[in-house]
Amino acid sequence: MAAHFDIDRFLNIRSASGASFSPDGRFVAFLTNVTGVSQLWQVPIEGGWPVQLTFTRDSVRGGHYSPTRHELIFSMDAGGNERTQLYLLKGVGRSDHGLGDGWTIEDLSGHPKAIHSFGGWSRDGSQFAFAANRDRAGRFDIYVQKLGDEARLVAKGPGGFYSPVGWSPDDGHLLVYRIESNTNQDLYVIDLASGKVQYLTEHQGEAQYHSPAWSADGKSIYCVSTVTGRDRAGLAQIDVANGKGRYLETPEAEVESVAASPKGRWLAWLVNAGGKSELKLRDLKTKETLTPPGLPLGVVSHLEFARDDSKLAFVFDGPRHNPDVWLWDLKGNKLRQLTHSSRAGIPFAQFVEPELIYYETFDKRKIPAWFYKPADRSPLAPREEGSSRGARGLRLPPVIVYPHGGPEGQTRPAFNALFQYFAQAGYAILAPNVRGSTGYGTTYMNLDNTTKRMDAVNDLAHAAYWLRDKQKGDPKRLAVYGGSYGGFMVLASVTHYPDLWAAGIDVVGIANFITFLENTGAYRRAHRAAEYGNLEEHRDFLKKISPIHQVDKIRCPMMVIHGANDPRVPIGEAEQIVAALRKRNVPVEYLRYEDEGHGLVKLKNRLDAYPKMIAFLNRHLK
Repeated sequence: MAAHFDIDRFLNIRSASGASFSPDGRFVAFLTNVTGVSQLWQVPIEGGWPVQLTFTRDSVRGGHYSPTRHELIFSMDAGGNERTQLYLLKGVGRSDHGLGDGWTIEDLSGHPKAIHSFGGWSRDGSQFAFAANRDRAGRFDIYVQKLGDEARLVAKGPGGFYSPVGWSPDDGHLLVYRIESNTNQDLYVIDLASGKVQYLTEHQGEAQYHSPAWSADGKSIYCVSTVTGRDRAGLAQIDVANGKGRYLETPEAEVESVAASPKGRWLAWLVNAGGKSELKLRDLKTKETLTPPGLPLGVVSHLEFARDDSKLAFVFDGPRHNPDVWLWDLKGNKLRQLTHSSRAGIPFAQFVEPELIYYETFDKRKIPAWFYKPADRSPLAPREEGSSRGARGLRLPPVIVYPHGGPEGQTRPAFNALFQYFAQAGYAILAPNVRGSTGYGTTYMNLDNTTKRMDAVNDLAHAAYWLRDKQKGDPKRLAVYGGSYGGFMVLASVTHYPDLWAAGIDVVGIANFITFLENTGAYRRAHRAAEYGNLEEHRDFLKKISPIHQVDKIRCPMMVIHGANDPRVPIGEAEQIVAALRKRNVPVEYLRYEDEGHGLVKLKNRLDAYPKMIAFLNRHLK
């Protein structure tokens, strides 16, 4: 029999992400949560003992090496408020690890009430670009800043998210990315000498343009796109001179990101094949396409080439592999793991891989979902009062149904410490990608927009029906748990389908669409309205579907978890639903964290919240 580990062990499993190569290629900087909050570290390219670079109370969000000096710019907010500031980490003295035998940190932003989005170092390393909403909360503008000088405004944004994503090879232009909605984005090129802004992706109707990258010669842009009306995004190349584009790859599955090597030898892209990643690499000289040798089931992200084109770093994250930085040596076609984040002493064989299943929903559509079987199902377990058994006499397990956030998100076969603990503890987990999820094309992603919102909730109910009909779980012991938009799905499910659920857990969820749209971050409001509807046109409908107005229907005990500094789904959403539940004497446990934002990132808070979540589920499902 496999050993059993408590929840604290699973929560102490570590991760690494966000690789950035040093200018001489000898080191990789990365983020890891080994101290309990995400910090910036560095490791030699050949492996060895890593060095911690930052020591802050709050999570570091990203780190970016200078292309010419052993200096890094990193980003960090305060208490999860997402008002990200930029800092320069600069070495002092001499040392074998490049930065020196010490280092200093300088605040580059100086505007703590504004959000700053790093937009890349210039190729000569003398300056960097960023976006910030310093002037108006709902508008990001583009700035360039030389080290040691004040930032210079180079272009005002049209409103919403508008950010630089890279300098041209000659440092004369900035590539800029704008999000209008999840189905409509655009790319622009700013001439830094004249200030002229070129609209690169002019189009009729909606089209996606994202994950853009300059070619090494500066003549074209690689990106992921649905231009020409493709339902699933392909890999495209756009001529900067005339804006004309063409597809390089149009696989059946969606292309999700692309990276071009600095010297022009390689082009890498990721394909989302039903949730799992397929990494492709093209030699632009020979036109040969390669795949990395021996990657198991999982998700690849954060592609980063070495400056001499010799290596590709990425993050690999699988159901049995906690996230780590991997290196692909492109000269020898060898793949190896660079960071080795702790699994807290839990054996590799302990981790469960999910099965990809499809179930039929109300309109006969097939909904994809990942199903985790519990690790231990004994036919000798005593019959519990009210529990159910399957056809073979096995006691059917309790099940946690997990709707993802977004809503344009996707549950993928990535590592999830909570899922692994639940499976060990005898729970099954079903994580459906209901309509509105990404990864399955634009049509599928738009099936829940505005007045079609409750169709996705209906899909979630049919996940419970599938568990019952296929005898995969005990229909009397089903819990629904989700965060952010997934938190709304929890609240909508327990109000519209109250007979299905024995317990519900809402983490940073939306209870009232009216107050959510009024109070969410100003720069996000228009973007969110494109998905959910606007208050002028859809107020009555949004009020009707808001769970806060359906609380009388809730029958199961609830747990609500929220961060006080959440700028996306403000804390008022939790306060409303908790007050309404308590007024009606519905059992509710409320966990509020004063130093968190949109979700729990600090280990001390996770070690407080998740054991309470486990105890809550055990009381009501076991």
